[in-house]
Amino acid sequence: MNMEKYLDVINACRFCFMCRHLATLAAATGKEADTPRGHALIADRIRMDKAELSNPDYIRSIYQAELSGACRKHCVSSYNEVGLMLALRQDIVEAGLAPAAVSELAKEFMDVQFKVSGDGDMLYYPHPCIETHQPEIAKAFLSVVPNVKVVEGGDCGKVLQILGFVKESQAVAVRFQAAVKASGCKTIVVSNPAAYDFLKTDGAIDGITVLHSSEVLLKAQLGSAAKLGKLTFINSDFLRNYQDCHAPKELLAKLGCEVEGFGANCEDSYACGEGSMPGIRLFPELTRKMVAHVAGIAKRFQVEAIVTPSPFTKHALMTYAPELKVLAIEEVAAAAKL
Repeated sequence: MNMEKYLDVINACRFCFMCRHLATLAAATGKEADTPRGHALIADRIRMDKAELSNPDYIRSIYQAELSGACRKHCVSSYNEVGLMLALRQDIVEAGLAPAAVSELAKEFMDVQFKVSGDGDMLYYPHPCIETHQPEIAKAFLSVVPNVKVVEGGDCGKVLQILGFVKESQAVAVRFQAAVKASGCKTIVVSNPAAYDFLKTDGAIDGITVLHSSEVLLKAQLGSAAKLGKLTFINSDFLRNYQDCHAPKELLAKLGCEVEGFGANCEDSYACGEGSMPGIRLFPELTRKMVAHVAGIAKRFQVEAIVTPSPFTKHALMTYAPELKVLAIEEVAAAAKL
């Protein structure tokens, strides 16, 4: 089983309470099953009795994990709890035990075809999260960096990987890689941090440089965005806890924005489940709870406007807390156009 690659995680995390305060979903639900310790205890039961992999309560808990990576990043021994959860999801799929809702959702992301349009030396990938829910993000980026080609058609394989459909994810990634290579561009720019993480790791393309949109906007000729007033920054789990990309904060500083961090703990994730991106479709009630947690903090600290480099986080906040003002990093950059 794939989970056996993470026996060190199981053995360590099942007895450890040290990171429970950073367990994003548990902070919203109050359930021990939503902490790394709870996940490790479930995994340990499966380790001892493989038949327990079919336990519907265990499966549900494994798929509900928000995968923020905050606990892994701040663990003193860096135990890869995210890797364990993804391995368990892969085991569930390979055993034919994926819940019907998960399998149906996965089918939507399997039969995708990619096309490239436009002219330019760089290739911009807006991702369907933006195309479907927030086209204003792509519009803002392209208003600042107009001379690029655009690749569209679906998710590049990250969603299937998150759901545990690893072979299917790799098949889609091959199709995406072919489209990128056919474009003739040597640089691909992405606004979606989940895609950014995938294209720098499992979906990496030989000879292709992957940049987050903020890394490109840093080099653009822009003025000041100070007119937007005080902004409160909610970071992306993928940029902070999976990768080590500081470009969004550097961009805001360059644009002269007055920015403060969100919440009272700089280690917490406030990305509302970005790490388990398709979870908003499978468990919307859990996303709503995570958003309510963030909205409560925003009200307590009298947050005027939130800025985030995560389209998912903006989508979740605008869906379940429409009273909040939320800007994408690209929109802030567009406001500073000369």
